[in-house]
Amino acid sequence: MALWEESAPSGGCACFAPLLEAQLALALQNVLLRHELGQERKQLERAREQLFQSDKMASIGQLAAGVAHEINNPIGFIHSNLNTLSEYVADLITIMTKEEEAEEQLKQHMNGQAIEIFGELDALKDELTLHDMLTDLQSLVTECQEGTERVNKIVRDLRSFSRPDSEDPEVARVDDILESALNIVWNQLKYKATVTKTYSDLPAITCYPNQLGQVFVNLLVNAGQAIKSRGEIALRTYCCNGRVCVDVRDKGCGIPPENLSRIFEPFFTTKPIGQGTGLGLSISHGIIQKHGGEIRVESELGVGTTFTVCLPITCPEL
Repeated sequence: MALWEESAPSGGCACFAPLLEAQLALALQNVLLRHELGQERKQLERAREQLFQSDKMASIGQLAAGVAHEINNPIGFIHSNLNTLSEYVADLITIMTKEEEAEEQLKQHMNGQAIEIFGELDALKDELTLHDMLTDLQSLVTECQEGTERVNKIVRDLRSFSRPDSEDPEVARVDDILESALNIVWNQLKYKATVTKTYSDLPAITCYPNQLGQVFVNLLVNAGQAIKSRGEIALRTYCCNGRVCVDVRDKGCGIPPENLSRIFEPFFTTKPIGQGTGLGLSISHGIIQKHGGEIRVESELGVGTTFTVCLPITCPEL
């Protein structure tokens, strides 16, 4: 009996050791699961935000398409009327020119009273600067025509940009996609940046044009926002190692070195609250990867930033 009592503690520890080991393993597993659950929850929240942003962009696209349609109708008849007015002005100038030639010939055979009347008419023409008026009228009509044509182009680009891509990729020229994107954001850039273009004769590529348009819009808007007062944005297209490349370079404030490695992360932004979601570059990065390409960035504080997009001419993944 005494021998059993002495050996009991030792036997008891031996019996409880596996149980304690199992409980410790279970507690450790719970900690790991909680950590994984937290990470999954964060990823789920990010996916929800991205889905919300995509839905928001889709709504904006539908709104833009509707606005473009509403603008297109009145601009259409304004442009048509201006074309007719331009023809009328040209005819009016022709008639008045012939009239002046006939007047000079008639003056040689008129009496004093008639000559006096024509003299008063000439004086009135000079007072009203009729010749300058007719010249300006033609110029004004021409400028209005150019303005409505520009609005037409903006509407076409906006409708194209807001239209969902088809399920199948298309063959398109990167220069054309870049120009459409520039046309859409031009109002944001024209007062603060001079845009220079150096385009090469590029082959067409297989792509989703509207998605690439979204990438270029994001890059151009970012370039404009990086310029505080007045600066320069340079666009360059070229071929490199069998790929089509686009450089978007700004002479803006630059990106701090510690932020360069994070700019393509979802929700990373240095902009004030309400001025950026931190999704633009992340979405752009995903679109370029989907096309089998790459997007990279070089920047120097106080000098500027260059984003380079490189795309294969044909992407097997599409």
